Amino acid sequence: MATYRVNFAKQILGVPFTVGSVEITRARDPMRALRAAELRFARQHGVEDWRERADRAEIAPALGT
Repeated sequence: MATYRVNFAKQILGVPFTVGSVEITRARDPMRALRAAELRFARQHGVEDWRERADRAEIAPALGT
């Protein structure tokens, strides 16, 4: 199982600003990590859908794995 970091950003005037990030420590594949991060981000911000707070989610392997 791999570790992934998902960065969430809000785009303002065409420029993305990071509004938060979530690290998923154990996921079978990147798509499962992305889904888990979306759910966790929404829960942390008290919203139904992560897109209420961010426009994009970018996934990358966490450093040191």
